[in-house]
Amino acid sequence: MATPFYVAPEQMMKDRAEYARKGIARGRALVAIEYVDGVVFVGENPSRLLYKTSEIYDRIAFAAVGKYNEFESLRVAGIRLADVKGYQYGRDDVTGKSLANAYSQALGAIFMGDGKPYEVELLIAQVDGGESALDLFHILYDGSIVDEQDVVAIGGESDRLTEIMRQGFTTGMDLTTAIRLGRDALGEIAERPIPASDLEVSGLDRTRPRRRFFRIQEPQVAEMLG
Repeated sequence: MATPFYVAPEQMMKDRAEYARKGIARGRALVAIEYVDGVVFVGENPSRLLYKTSEIYDRIAFAAVGKYNEFESLRVAGIRLADVKGYQYGRDDVTGKSLANAYSQALGAIFMGDGKPYEVELLIAQVDGGESALDLFHILYDGSIVDEQDVVAIGGESDRLTEIMRQGFTTGMDLTTAIRLGRDALGEIAERPIPASDLEVSGLDRTRPRRRFFRIQEPQVAEMLG
């Protein structure tokens, strides 16, 4: 009988983590910045149809980097989960925290399973009305989950991006200033100016009625960036 091939569990987890990180780093980064009325996502994305950000439910948004087909399947699953829960119970029972926990469990199970790990990083954001705090959850490829504040970056060179944004971040900044901060940080990492036509800008605005997700199209982004 042939001796079965053996790999130490520690080495196997290390190899799977390295595989996922390399896949994510090949894609373009995305940043989330808290501003006075909510949160804005800014990412380099030349495509006008394949979005990295999306509405999940009335006050919940989704952002991702990595392999498009993998995070798109997660996005659709999240929308279905939110719709079912909202229909069975109530719309207010659908929360960003519950969705983030569901994504965390799913990615953790995939990472520990027999197949390849997903090459994705996710952000789940939620805003309520009034002056409520922002809920922002960062979910890694292995299911790890962290609640973030002020600014966060996902994708390639995320640590350096976050550090650059923290240097320019001020509490209560307006939407235009937040978008400029994200654009400038992405451009500094890329070592080239990023035109408005290559930016995907969206977010959540707590002052909007019920559905709080918004997406800013290229002409308006260009006008805001001057």
